[in-house]
Amino acid sequence: MTEYSEKVMDHFMNPRNVGEIADASGVGTVGNAKCGDIMKVYLQIENGVIVDAKFRTFGCGAAVATSSMATELVKGKTVQDALQVTNKAVMEALDGLPPVKVHCSCLAEEALHAALWDYAEKNNIKIDGLKKPVNDIEALHHHEEV
Repeated sequence: MTEYSEKVMDHFMNPRNVGEIADASGVGTVGNAKCGDIMKVYLQIENGVIVDAKFRTFGCGAAVATSSMATELVKGKTVQDALQVTNKAVMEALDGLPPVKVHCSCLAEEALHAALWDYAEKNNIKIDGLKKPVNDIEALHHHEEV
């Protein structure tokens, strides 16, 4: 059986920020064809600051927990600071993930970046350091290196 930290279990059993934001500033959807997880992140951005973040996730407990933690970590941050919320930052905030679930934190990072990309596109702005997101994180192949 896979061992999860208390924080992972807490964010799975009591996820924060579940839902959708109508007329969101940015929306990002990312999936993982291999495991079937799909994560959708909604951001409300005002004057370059993320004032609200919500998510809808179809997936395992770790996918729900990483979505919950990622949205918690970006609230109140500037768009630029939100880029620092990487899969490693999400995992650290959750006190770690089992190796077979590391891809869930990559999903959270990519969904967040996809929502920021959507925001940038809608507003015709460039966010330094933000790369075009992928729809399927399996295409990245970087989660095995973590």
